[in-house]
Amino acid sequence: MPIPEDVTGDEIDKDVKQELQSLPKTLAEDVARNLVMVARLIDEDPEGAYGYSRVALRLASRVAAVREAAGFAAYANQKYSEALAEFRAARRMTGTVELWPVMADCERGLGRPEKALDMAGAPEVHKLDKAGQVEMRLVAAGARRDMGQLDAAIVTLQSPELASNSIQPWTARLRYAYADALLAVDRRDEAREWFAKAVEADRDGSTDASDRLAELDGVEFVDALDEHEDEGEHEDEGEGENGTGGESADAAPQEDGDKD
Repeated sequence: MPIPEDVTGDEIDKDVKQELQSLPKTLAEDVARNLVMVARLIDEDPEGAYGYSRVALRLASRVAAVREAAGFAAYANQKYSEALAEFRAARRMTGTVELWPVMADCERGLGRPEKALDMAGAPEVHKLDKAGQVEMRLVAAGARRDMGQLDAAIVTLQSPELASNSIQPWTARLRYAYADALLAVDRRDEAREWFAKAVEADRDGSTDASDRLAELDGVEFVDALDEHEDEGEHEDEGEGENGTGGESADAAPQEDGDKD
């Protein structure tokens, strides 16, 4: 797959670069450039990111960072079985538990929420950092909702991290999930409160909390471009074939001829 000339491979994380040092220099550079493309495209063009991840995988399947990138690219394309296999491979290579929450979410994607809940209660969760534990809580709440246990999902999300006024990278998503869970049981006033709190914490626009809040408030947004196009259509409809905007000249009322 073509890679822009401005992508050198030096853009990758230093830890990944260190992993690639086990490869011959030219091969390491090729793998690095493909990994950069995965990172660039995974949000806006997940299919493209997936393609580059497969190239990197063919070149260096024994590098944990490559397996992890391939897993996230597959996950972004909802290829959950493939993603889970790649995450498991990466975990075997590194021995870390960082991927535990996303592995559990893959189980959800495969229609196995019970398995995700089992993973949420496993000893590995205690080895996660704070961000990982919050992510695991979000996955567990999602699994509860998958099983129709809506009230249990709400309880799962209630935590010191949710109650804290401190803004952390996970705060917006946690508040958003809580608001959405409240709305699912028709606790609209509470849901509105937490969507508003999610908006306060969502500094990089990672959620659509502002849209959800506006929807609850009955605010309807009109696209200015669409509105302009509609006005143009109405103007066109009002014009006759001669473009004068009314009846043709032959059909115009002849007021002077009626005055005798």
